Amino acid sequence: MTETTQVEASAVARVGQAIKEQVGRVIVGKDAAVELLLVALFCEGHVLIEDVPGIGKTTLAKTLARSLGCTFGRIQFTPDLLPSDITGVNIFNQKSGEFEFRAGPIAAEIVLADEINRAGPRTQSALLEAMEERQVTVDGVTRPLPYPFLVLATQNPVELEGTFPLPEAQLDRFLLRVALGYPDREEERTILRRFRDANPLSELRPLIGAEEIRSASARCRQVFCHPVVEDYLLDLVAATRHEATIELGVSPRGALGLYRGSQALAALRGRDYVIPDDLQQLAVPMLAHRLILTPEARLRGQTAGSILGRILEQTPVPVEERWSAER
Repeated sequence: MTETTQVEASAVARVGQAIKEQVGRVIVGKDAAVELLLVALFCEGHVLIEDVPGIGKTTLAKTLARSLGCTFGRIQFTPDLLPSDITGVNIFNQKSGEFEFRAGPIAAEIVLADEINRAGPRTQSALLEAMEERQVTVDGVTRPLPYPFLVLATQNPVELEGTFPLPEAQLDRFLLRVALGYPDREEERTILRRFRDANPLSELRPLIGAEEIRSASARCRQVFCHPVVEDYLLDLVAATRHEATIELGVSPRGALGLYRGSQALAALRGRDYVIPDDLQQLAVPMLAHRLILTPEARLRGQTAGSILGRILEQTPVPVEERWSAER
């Protein structure tokens, strides 16, 4: 490990801790989920939040945007939503005699795509270009989106009537899938008391800006990953492609996402090198939504998460403690 890279990793860890503490003033007991959102932010990826209504998904997105000093846009997906409602539209200005572009809500730096699976495939594909290319095309003109650009898409896993399931190609473009879950009894008591008199969200102030986020992202990509740890990552990915209960395993995009995610997680924890634990903690949120199980596995009630858990147990973990060895 070099002194310079260790200092840079420590800087990312300090930024991450400050953001987690501020978000924790509003969102109770979700430190692990917030850490995953920061991983996605510093990896320049997007997040699919799959949970029931009322858990705090919108509040979490607003809190993160306020902490980062980012603009926030919310898109409520419905069956009648059009692509232009997302990307924007050209409107004729009678005074100037010219068309003017009115940007849609996708032009924000943090975008909450609420109930994404309620819109039709054509509208979902408009979001797809924005997520992958970080740009929108309207009437043949391509316009770049701001930096940072983070899409937090939500979907209700229980109510499926009137929904359009996300195709595998779009699921694969989400770096992470997370679930917030219900708070425990004491956490819910804290929520009741915290929101009793006022909304603590209004008291938050930005901690970092776009340039600091760009700098932290660059530092994360400098985190060292030893070839032995790389082999462990490749073994996990290969196991998903040869598992009998999995019809379609992890794609190369998924493998790269896990690699970069482990770098970001290591930096957020103050290390300038990746360890196998980083890969193990990110495997389910980063890989499970990319897997397609066989019909037989689904009939037996197996889930992608449980199968990945078995793969993690069966794949030999490297034991040599030389993750931070000389480059």
